[in-house]
Amino acid sequence: MKRKIPSVVGLLIILLLIGILGQINFVNPEIYSVSSCCEKTIDGAWCQNAPAEQCDSAYRSAPTSCESTSYCKLGCCYDSTSGNCMENTPQRVCDASEGVWDGESASCDIPQCELGCCLIGDQAAFVTQTRCKKMATLYGLEVDYRTSFGSEMECIASALSEVKGACVYEKDERDFEKACKITTKRECVNLKTEGQKTEFYEGKLCTDPTLGTSCAKTKKTTCVEGRDEVFFVDSCGNVANVYDSAKIDDANYWTDIYDVSESCGYGLSNADSATCGNCDYYLGSTCKEYKRTEDKIKPNFGENICRDLACDYGGKRYEHGETWCAEVDGISKIVKKSQSTNDVKENLPGSRYFRMLCYNGEVTSEPCADFRQEVCLQSEVNEFSVAACVVNRWQDCVQQKNAKDCLNEDRRDCEWIESGQQVQCVPRYPPGFDFWNTESQTQEACSQTNTQCIVKFEKKLFGEEECIENCECLDDSWKASQDRVCRALGDCGGKTNYVGERGFNAGSSTSVSDADKGEEEGGFLGF
Repeated sequence: MKRKIPSVVGLLIILLLIGILGQINFVNPEIYSVSSCCEKTIDGAWCQNAPAEQCDSAYRSAPTSCESTSYCKLGCCYDSTSGNCMENTPQRVCDASEGVWDGESASCDIPQCELGCCLIGDQAAFVTQTRCKKMATLYGLEVDYRTSFGSEMECIASALSEVKGACVYEKDERDFEKACKITTKRECVNLKTEGQKTEFYEGKLCTDPTLGTSCAKTKKTTCVEGRDEVFFVDSCGNVANVYDSAKIDDANYWTDIYDVSESCGYGLSNADSATCGNCDYYLGSTCKEYKRTEDKIKPNFGENICRDLACDYGGKRYEHGETWCAEVDGISKIVKKSQSTNDVKENLPGSRYFRMLCYNGEVTSEPCADFRQEVCLQSEVNEFSVAACVVNRWQDCVQQKNAKDCLNEDRRDCEWIESGQQVQCVPRYPPGFDFWNTESQTQEACSQTNTQCIVKFEKKLFGEEECIENCECLDDSWKASQDRVCRALGDCGGKTNYVGERGFNAGSSTSVSDADKGEEEGGFLGF
């Protein structure tokens, strides 16, 4: 029996079947699990398409894509605080970030997310209006928000229009002379839209000879509102660079705009400088018209100078902004306050503390609270004096029975003094009293240090008397020590007030008791 030879077509069919079978993989069913929409995965991700075993069982899941579920529907998430908008955001994700979700427009096509141009200084950003306000607040600037720009590129390009330069234009079509003014690129473009042909030259002055304008350099100067410096001015009235007498004829200085940091004396006050107008208000100078009665020197050119804002007071120089302490001793005489804090301050009845201020070259005084309920304290920071009126915490000093509590500066302003045999906690800054007020507690306060010392004498055989007890009370030092404690309580004791009148009940008094007992009394009144 003869074997049949396969035909060519049969062979091709067999080869094709072998090839197909060779491409078939035997798949492990565990690799291809059913895909689900996990409201939250075990890894913490929200609204993810993942195998069912990766879904967090505490949240919802469904064997379908997240786009088909209600709980992971995409929408717009708007942050009302920052002004940011997030497109295609699931509601759960938006809620987690404390945003406002809108399911009608996943592309954030809502009024709150409308973009505009936010101009901040010389920078620009294409953001929402809320975001613009937030950014302006952070930088401490006013909001400049414009919706006329259609794209981010247009917005960013608009910021460049704030650069300054020379705006050249023709005064009249029949007049071929070119006029010029220093302005921003934006203002120059606006001038062009009004019908005038303009050309803007960034960073150039109108006195640049290559521009062919009618403006020429001068020896005049001017002050500019809102600026500290003295500036040159050209023949067209344009403000040029900072006044520098050494560059009065410098071609480059009259061609290009120089920043103040590139000008003379940068970082210095330049007060009373005849050659440099780079004033700095925070360093103690500002541009003012020269006055012979106020300025020490005349500028080499122009009629403006960096006016010195410092003050000369009491034989000492105080810089602009410095404050210091003084107290009135009398009606018009002001004396420097003692800086020592190691002893009780001498405060005369009727006196008060003052805070002095040097501002724009003038000294002014600011009174602290009356009756010395406030005192002025002063400190030095890098040789710059700073002072302030602070509350005088004297009220409970006399109630303290030990030095530790008395000298606790966190709670009170007191001093612990030892006067003879008497130990007392007294106010560091004696307060004042309205002693003319019959209802005041002045007498009660001063009487807290009233003391009495009984001195005993013994009569001798021939009529002589000899002190035998408390003899120290007869010494003037005892009276002085008692007076010191009394004066420390306030307007008490034998003080002289601010008009030079001495207080009453000052000193000691003595009286002789029963002569047979041989005793004599000595007393000191504290008020």
